[in-house]
Amino acid sequence: MNREQDLYPPIKALLERQGFTVKGEVGAADIVAVRNGDDPVIVELKLKFSLAVFHQAIARLKITDQVYIGVNKPTGRTARRALKDNLALCRRLGLGLITVRADGQVEVQCDPGPYAPRKNKAKAARMLREFDRLQGDPNSGGATRHGIVTAYRQDALKCASHLAECSAAKGSDVAKATGVPEATRLMRDNHYGWFDKVDTGIYALSKAGYDGLKHWAYSWEEAD
Repeated sequence: MNREQDLYPPIKALLERQGFTVKGEVGAADIVAVRNGDDPVIVELKLKFSLAVFHQAIARLKITDQVYIGVNKPTGRTARRALKDNLALCRRLGLGLITVRADGQVEVQCDPGPYAPRKNKAKAARMLREFDRLQGDPNSGGATRHGIVTAYRQDALKCASHLAECSAAKGSDVAKATGVPEATRLMRDNHYGWFDKVDTGIYALSKAGYDGLKHWAYSWEEAD
């Protein structure tokens, strides 16, 4: 669909199949549908998701609780995430969502209504564990000059800093010296390429590790 008016016929047909009388461009609304004295249904049309269409739909909630946003169904690499995120926003705002595919097929993603999202206790617990592990406030509410500092990266920096001073060491010794209980596994997994295994359970700092200490020096100092 290349024009907003192209969205009108398939959505009108959908509403008419449900027994509504449908008219376009009534007052400030793109579509108004009425059925047997029920509250009117309003649909605001846009070719794609935008802040403007959410503003318009929220304004229509002053007229009726039955407000939908009608858009082309997203396509492309990020389509699934775009639809998921905007569907969640519609539900949170109490709006309905109708999407129209390129072939004219209409899909009602959700209907208007109150929405109380369930809290994800597992995600909350992971966030609090990360909060407790993270030393200092290295990110200052956003990315540092080099990127986000995680608790895992801080642990890797501790291990790297220790190896920079002692050349090579057993994983258990690194764990004791740095206070990183998972030091051996961290160096074995070697996600950043900072560690070289020189013998069974013994690790040294790689060239990438020395570069990493320099690259993340500012964030490391902030974490301390």
